[in-house]
Amino acid sequence: MPNTLPALSTDIEAWIGKEETSVDGIDLRTAQALAATLDVDPESVQPGTELPPLWHWVYFTPRTRQSQLGPDGHARRGNFLPQVDLPNRMWAGSRIDFLQPIHIDEQLTRLSRVARCERKTGRHGELIFVTVAHIISGPHGVAIRDEHDIVYRHPTPRDGALAGEAPQHAAEFRRTVLPDPVLLFRYSALTFNGHRIHYDHPYVTQVEGYPDLVVHGPLTATLLLEAFRDAHPQRQVTRFAFRAVGPLFANTAFDLCGRCTAPGTAKLWTDCAGRCTMKADVEFR
Repeated sequence: MPNTLPALSTDIEAWIGKEETSVDGIDLRTAQALAATLDVDPESVQPGTELPPLWHWVYFTPRTRQSQLGPDGHARRGNFLPQVDLPNRMWAGSRIDFLQPIHIDEQLTRLSRVARCERKTGRHGELIFVTVAHIISGPHGVAIRDEHDIVYRHPTPRDGALAGEAPQHAAEFRRTVLPDPVLLFRYSALTFNGHRIHYDHPYVTQVEGYPDLVVHGPLTATLLLEAFRDAHPQRQVTRFAFRAVGPLFANTAFDLCGRCTAPGTAKLWTDCAGRCTMKADVEFR
């Protein structure tokens, strides 16, 4: 493995501050399709319904032309996001503030800005983190602030131990999920996510070196928050932050866990046979 960090197509500082704007409508069909994917009654979502927290991730989906996709199924690098030569790309974490509700049938605008580009070193070599800050506005002003961390890295060695941590809390609630390829396909389709690690078994095992299809980070985060909302249906979520610390795979069960730690706050985490793969913090009222 080379000791030097991979080159960017231009000075890394040149990417910071780059912006793009997109517009999308919160349509009923997409929200009901996500409800069905999460095993929620689609008829619970109707015109004018308040969109649950994190469901905005199935809107503002990419519209990259087929000819402009890279070998991993993502848009080729070097347009909005930097030209990074590390092969693997993952959603590493997010911090979201829910400032006011958004509803089915509203038109929203999203301003996206490259906020940070950082070089780091991990267990298996070099890493580059790119943070994109999204501001989503609706009819009554700013509704959501969403910072999204993307990490680029080398593949995990095939004989290496899976990343993760030991769970640090006793769970007040726990729900088991068995993700199958159909769940991953449906979420990829809803988010128009072409990343092949979520549906292309030969690619994910032979090229990127994972043992099975990889569960989407935002899908896991959404399932975690849905489990919290089921356990505390009267609470209104005002902030959610998560960090991925290891991968989850199709056909391997994991638990969605959580506990309230103080008035208005809770810790959430995943537990895959004693391996915590995602940690999250919730603020609510």
